[in-house]
Amino acid sequence: MSSDEGTNRVPDPDETLDHAARLRALEQRIAAARGTPEVKSHSEEHYSQAQLAWRMVIELVAGLSIGFGIGYGLDRLFGTLPIFLVLFIFLGLAAGVKTMMRSAQEVQKKQLAAQAGRDEGETRG
Repeated sequence: MSSDEGTNRVPDPDETLDHAARLRALEQRIAAARGTPEVKSHSEEHYSQAQLAWRMVIELVAGLSIGFGIGYGLDRLFGTLPIFLVLFIFLGLAAGVKTMMRSAQEVQKKQLAAQAGRDEGETRG
């Protein structure tokens, strides 16, 4: 083995410059292949179907829970065990379903507006 070979070899400055230039060229090619990342604001964020489903389930359960709490509290206060509990559970269910329907309408309006925008863009272009 000669003294030139080994792990303690000092790189040639020309090789270092060539390596740096090749690395920059590679980074530029990767950036061009990826394109510019689209930055979406929070208001333009599209929710997945699972997120919408969980939102609706939570709205329904919240309505039921609030109705249960109010009904149970009134029954304990007045000493009438199941009357207000049943009444407010049904009112909570109705409120939860109404909130779910409002959320579904909101999502549907957004989807129709997006569809109309795409259709309008296709007729112009």
